[in-house]
Amino acid sequence: MPTTPSSALIAGPRVYLRKPTTRDCDEILQCMRDSRTLHRGVVNPMTTPADFAAFLKRGRQSNRVQTVVCRRDDGVIVGVMNLNEIIRGVTQSAYVGYYLFQPFDRQGYMTEALDLILRYAFRTLKLHRIDAGIQPHNTRSISLVKRLGFRYEGTAKRLIKIAGRWRDHQRWAILAEEYRPSRARRRLRN
Repeated sequence: MPTTPSSALIAGPRVYLRKPTTRDCDEILQCMRDSRTLHRGVVNPMTTPADFAAFLKRGRQSNRVQTVVCRRDDGVIVGVMNLNEIIRGVTQSAYVGYYLFQPFDRQGYMTEALDLILRYAFRTLKLHRIDAGIQPHNTRSISLVKRLGFRYEGTAKRLIKIAGRWRDHQRWAILAEEYRPSRARRRLRN
């Protein structure tokens, strides 16, 4: 098995999550350009170094955990996985956000990465609930959260503005006591 770099926040069999750095700018911007078709209408794309700097700045906020998903074999960035709007106190919750880059889709990387961020959220951060907002037509993302045990809770009309339009999002959630990491590992696609 490949070694895991010391910068890894958490690692699985094929991927690890780490905080993004300024050194990632060129790679991520190129990945975003290469993934325009895949991301159209579901991701607000980073296209400039200024966009990337804003991405890094958001990731330093105390209510976020922002990571890049890297392949263990070679360290290549295959996607982004974030915990956003972490709320403490009586709620102990967060929203998960993620996207994959071309040509890494349909290889099981995001299933493993989502399992890792959930394990980190529930076991390390001691959160109680993780929510995911997914546009109704994004069937791949819906399948992903279902594989990890999220349940559908309804649709929020015009919830998030993406690519200049307010878009409906289905609300999916999982509680700490519902999370079963072994379920996700059994369903990883090779």
